[in-house]
Amino acid sequence: MISLAAHLAAAVALLLWSTRLIRTGVERAFMPELKSGLRTLSGNRLSAAAGGGIAAMLMQSATAVALISAGFAASGMLAPHTALALLFGAELGSALMTRVLILPVETVLPFALLIGVTAFFKAQTRKTKQIGRIIIGLALVFISLGMIREATAPIGDNAIIQSIAAYFREDLLSAYLLGAALTWAMHSSLAAVLTFATFAATGLIAAPVAAALVIGANLGGAAIPFALLWSAERPARLIALGNLVARGAMTLIFLGVLLSGTFDLTLLGASSGQQAVALHILLNATLLLLCLPLVGPIIRLAQATLPRHAASDSTSLSALDPDALDHPPLALACAQRELLRMSETVQAILIPVMQLFRGWDPEQARVIERREDEVDRMHFETKIYVSRLRETRLQPAQEKKTLEIVAMANSLEEAADRIAVNLVALARKMSDEAITFSDEGLADIADFHDQIVTNGQLALSVLTTGDAEAARQLVAEKDRIRIEEQKLQERHLKRLQRGAIASIETTNIHQETLRVLKQINAALTYVAYPIAEETGDLLESRLARKRSIGGSA
Repeated sequence: MISLAAHLAAAVALLLWSTRLIRTGVERAFMPELKSGLRTLSGNRLSAAAGGGIAAMLMQSATAVALISAGFAASGMLAPHTALALLFGAELGSALMTRVLILPVETVLPFALLIGVTAFFKAQTRKTKQIGRIIIGLALVFISLGMIREATAPIGDNAIIQSIAAYFREDLLSAYLLGAALTWAMHSSLAAVLTFATFAATGLIAAPVAAALVIGANLGGAAIPFALLWSAERPARLIALGNLVARGAMTLIFLGVLLSGTFDLTLLGASSGQQAVALHILLNATLLLLCLPLVGPIIRLAQATLPRHAASDSTSLSALDPDALDHPPLALACAQRELLRMSETVQAILIPVMQLFRGWDPEQARVIERREDEVDRMHFETKIYVSRLRETRLQPAQEKKTLEIVAMANSLEEAADRIAVNLVALARKMSDEAITFSDEGLADIADFHDQIVTNGQLALSVLTTGDAEAARQLVAEKDRIRIEEQKLQERHLKRLQRGAIASIETTNIHQETLRVLKQINAALTYVAYPIAEETGDLLESRLARKRSIGGSA
């Protein structure tokens, strides 16, 4: 019995890891294109929902799309009600993906794995490598579902399991709450629904229990982005709360119908597994159909419920523990955590700064400036802490690490300074002179800003995990952003040649904004350099490399 339970736990773990593998591949290979496509499709509610559905199917995660749409709303790129429509579509797209992932494709799995592994190891470009990662992830999803079926078949004959299953048949409300809790624990409604459907398909649980678990999974899936975004900017929190309210109400309606016994689950499919997946799709399709026209009232309800301003952060918080200075490894870990706090604060002022270019908001500007002061404080205290640490006996590797920490703190402080000083000043100047960017110019800057935000999130991931692949990608992004800035400068010059009045009025501010955003990206990118140097992916001098190439020619 213990062996079978371990087999089942391993299968579920593989399922979770596989869906994450797919999402990571899509994010690393196609995130700029994905975000650009979502912005293009978000012209109205219907197209926004369609775009959200496609994105969720590609990323295997409605939560990931929720974070993207929340970022759009926080930066002012999308109105909250449009971002909520995008999220409703994403939930349906994720639900549709569960139907795809239960298809019988066992015969092609060996070929998919061979193609994926070959693409991953032999790829000449980053995108090809990530496509290989995506294919491997898809194959592993199907393999993990097969492992779940194998593990649950013999477990179903156990007397204890049968008694538990019988209890939930009599208490569907508990099954609903359990489904929500398990989904929260798995942090993936897609993986949870696939697991419940597989349990039902093997006869481990009855169809009504599977239905209650799936309905609960929708509640748990809505709670995940709500928790992740609770400390974000108010527009992002509005979206998460609106989604939780709408989906929570819909799950209660579906649970009520299930408890009443008036709905025949066999109408959804021949087997219990098919019924569970079909019910998941039906719930999300109903939610989209009924709530898409009501996104405005839902957001207004969320606005009335949510406090206008979040509680201000305590400036006394610090990860720099003075008592750890006698233990260098622990002290270095404290300094690293403080860097992480700095990076989070920089990201918190980078995301909303674009709103100031759309419409000057003195309160928003003051919030950005206060948070930049907090970054300055953390920067100063980190340097003092490290200097005190260097007074102790350190190993050479530890001394090198202290220099890296100070250099990264300097780069994060520079990024915050350019946001709070340069960008805010440029936005204030536009307000004072009563000028606005042209529609094309604003779209270019908003798109460029969003790419920098994405790289800021990647920098945060690098600081958190130390992942070498993410560090390589972040370093490569520095060159890509430089090329992108040149393209946008050229587009601006072409608008000047056409004599566009708005472009002429804002030309200096437009070009300076692009330049400052590029500098912010360069500062954020620096956090990946120590890791890239350790893995040999970064030369000590580009000039030396060029000279070497020239000499060999």
